[in-house]
Amino acid sequence: MSNRQKEPLDLTAIKVPDHIAIIMDGNGRWARRRGLPRQAGHRAGVENLRRIIDACVEFGIKVLTIYAFSTENWGRPPSEVRALMRIFARVLDQEVYELHEQGVCLHHLGDLSGISPDLQAKVKRAIELTKNNDRLILNVAFNYGGRAEIIHAVKQLLQDNVPADAMNEELFSNYLFTKGLSDPDLVIRTSGELRISNFLIWQAAYAEYLAVPEYWPDFDREALYKALLAYSNRERRFGLVTA
Repeated sequence: MSNRQKEPLDLTAIKVPDHIAIIMDGNGRWARRRGLPRQAGHRAGVENLRRIIDACVEFGIKVLTIYAFSTENWGRPPSEVRALMRIFARVLDQEVYELHEQGVCLHHLGDLSGISPDLQAKVKRAIELTKNNDRLILNVAFNYGGRAEIIHAVKQLLQDNVPADAMNEELFSNYLFTKGLSDPDLVIRTSGELRISNFLIWQAAYAEYLAVPEYWPDFDREALYKALLAYSNRERRFGLVTA
């Protein structure tokens, strides 16, 4: 982390959402512009995540969900996938205790069965260690896809023999990976892209969306603050009209 003094920010000017979700896009392009390998961009992205977690705690955000690795990302070059898995393992080894001390509670969204047993064990240990923390819930969407999540929920409902006339949105939500958590208020995508990329497609149905130009490694505390200012100027109507 940088020792650079934080710029004072007017937190009274923002309406702080309970839950923000971030599609952390642009690591590869960030690296390419600097003549670096893509893996360097992913490492820079991990370093930036620590800064954003600190900012979320500072701003009073209760839930942060990050899109770390999608079900589609397995189609990337094998060398890049292996590098990503090594980075994730190293983060779990090096960062979890500091996150625990900071009061961060780690949740996993997605399918753990698709990753190596060693990495599965690291994820489970991190979840167990931090399960009683309540300062910030950090959902890590890892081997996650919104469509796969919905199919998983339907399969669980069928296994539980839930009758069709008992089905409603609240019950269905309890079969998703985000069971018990509020839906995201704001979804941010870095790098300027305008796709949702199969991310929280049930939960974010009425979230505010914001695409920002910064590549993920450059999306810092001040950029998050600007995003929250933009969110604060939105009027959320949830399909209704202004009174």
